[in-house]
Amino acid sequence: MPNRLKDNPNWLVVRDRALVPAGARLRGWRDWVVANDPVYAAARRPGTAEKIAAGVTVVLVAAIVLFLLLFDWNMLRGPIGRWASARYDREIELNGDLDVKLFSWTPSARVQRLRIGGPDWAREEDTLRVEDLRVAVRLRALLGGHLEMPLVQITRPEAVLISTDDGRKSWRLNPDAPDTGEGLKLPPINRLLIQDGKISLDEQHRKIRLEATINAREGSDGQAGFHLDGRGTINGTPLSVLVRGGPFINIRRDRPYTFHGEIAGVGTRLVADGSITRPFDLGQFNATLRMQGRDLADVYLLTGVTTPNTPPYRLAGKLTRDDARFTFADFSGRVGSSDLSGDVVVDKAGDRRRVDADLRSRLLDIEDLMAVLGAEPRVTASGDTVVSSGAPGRLLPDAPLNVDRLRVMDGTLRYKAARVKRNELDVRQVDIGAELKRGILDLDPVAFTFNRGELRGTARINATRDRPYSAIDFRLRGYPLESIIPARGGSPTVTGRALGRAQLEGPGASVHDFAASSKGTISLVVPQGRMRAAFAELMGINLTAGLFKLLNDDDSTAEIRCAVADFTVSGGKATARTFVIDTTPVLAHGSGTIDLGAETMNLRIDGETKEARLVRLWAPILVQGPLTRPRVDVDRAEVAAQVGLGAILGALVNPFAALAAFVDPGLAEDANCGALISSAG
Repeated sequence: MPNRLKDNPNWLVVRDRALVPAGARLRGWRDWVVANDPVYAAARRPGTAEKIAAGVTVVLVAAIVLFLLLFDWNMLRGPIGRWASARYDREIELNGDLDVKLFSWTPSARVQRLRIGGPDWAREEDTLRVEDLRVAVRLRALLGGHLEMPLVQITRPEAVLISTDDGRKSWRLNPDAPDTGEGLKLPPINRLLIQDGKISLDEQHRKIRLEATINAREGSDGQAGFHLDGRGTINGTPLSVLVRGGPFINIRRDRPYTFHGEIAGVGTRLVADGSITRPFDLGQFNATLRMQGRDLADVYLLTGVTTPNTPPYRLAGKLTRDDARFTFADFSGRVGSSDLSGDVVVDKAGDRRRVDADLRSRLLDIEDLMAVLGAEPRVTASGDTVVSSGAPGRLLPDAPLNVDRLRVMDGTLRYKAARVKRNELDVRQVDIGAELKRGILDLDPVAFTFNRGELRGTARINATRDRPYSAIDFRLRGYPLESIIPARGGSPTVTGRALGRAQLEGPGASVHDFAASSKGTISLVVPQGRMRAAFAELMGINLTAGLFKLLNDDDSTAEIRCAVADFTVSGGKATARTFVIDTTPVLAHGSGTIDLGAETMNLRIDGETKEARLVRLWAPILVQGPLTRPRVDVDRAEVAAQVGLGAILGALVNPFAALAAFVDPGLAEDANCGALISSAG
């Protein structure tokens, strides 16, 4: 209070006036109670009735206290068991002694041979058996509305946990309550002792069988602290679980409890070192997580989180749990020959799991990305990743998509690779976005930036059907032909920029199956370019001009006025609708099919010369065989027919007349490139 107020005499007067009425009112209330309240009067001068009532009250309290002290609590075992059984729709029994001590600052209860049976669909297995259970609570905290346990001691507990394919869990006492995924939240326990505990887990959806021992001991030797050790199988392969923590002594909510955990199975190993930030609230913890394995897709069997197929990986980052939300932040490591870093958030929205990932690579090996599409990865002795389709001679991956895993979660993905290792396609950057919702996966964008040009598009995979149904729409812009067709003698065979589009849809569980049953269109256009003149002549089977230039290492080029290949696809077979290659000396028309299922081609190219040529074969060029190694040949039957015609002319007329069969006057004209390009899809 400021000194100037204390020194002011007027302030003292105001204070005294305020206090006097308050004191007068208090004295008046007291006088009224003394004069009128019968309870007060009886207490001051108790009569016979009051003395009797007080005596009866004292006797009743003493009787109640004596009753509680001498009461045999075992008489309540049956009623408690029947009430709990009816409440939780399973058999619950207290088969041993029940002892309760109420008159203490830490009331306690002891139950022996407690049995909690399984639900109606798992009656043959008891969910929990406990030989001896002791629990104490703090009375002061309980009166304040808080539950705090100074001691929980459990002897020989045996738990059998069963989870079915349809999501039923035997340990849930209230199966109708929504599963929030927030984790087990126990009240504060200052001392927790567990002796000779056993846990049996049967997780049928992920095919996990586990037998574990659990102990929590006090002391200073190597056996002190919390120990959980488990062995079993997961999907038919060995599984091991290990958890270590310090002794549960003087545990406080504001003092984090440290732990170490390891899980190994299905070629995957997870190691976590962290702390439960609020002890016994298992929905809150921080840890450093290290994970490695042969394929990230195997993580699903351990965690229930769907991840794509990958080459062998090694990652480490910070794992945080906030109730139902898990965050794997600032992780980094390697997947195959590529580096990978980013953040992953796993949450629960309603009854579905949601995963949002933001991933980055500074340097990507394109082979590692192909493994995500179903190619089979293999790490070489030098540490590089190589992939194959999974079947000998196949180009398209045939690994099936696991649609069940796409149906159980939603989420988003963004992945960017700043640089790409040197590769045959000359890919320099990658940008992929994805959104998964209710079993439908939308990929947008799927972008590959080349040294020159770009492939960009979208894809949709509908995994709600028994057989996935997919649709793709990809556009190729400005891709250099010299990156496709190898150079000869140090000089490019063909130059120019390719434009293309593929619009396909169809069923299929793998990339190969989708292509084999797809329908739609595929088109490829080269608006202009250059070609080695020798090859342009040979495309029209102009032997004298073509072979002369080729044998003399003639590097001269001919103009490609345009090239258009437009295919319609039905049932996985692409049929040429338009196939034209127009160069300065030759106009070529093509026909035929490409079987995407068998991965073979059967194309025929008929070249027509635009200038007179002395020796020209009138036979088409045939491109046949597997897509990985096509064979280029000429139609030998037509060559034989042309040779036969020349022989007949030579025999009937004169030897020089035989050359007439090989002379081409060169009547072909330029194609209408504008119309051809416009008509292509």
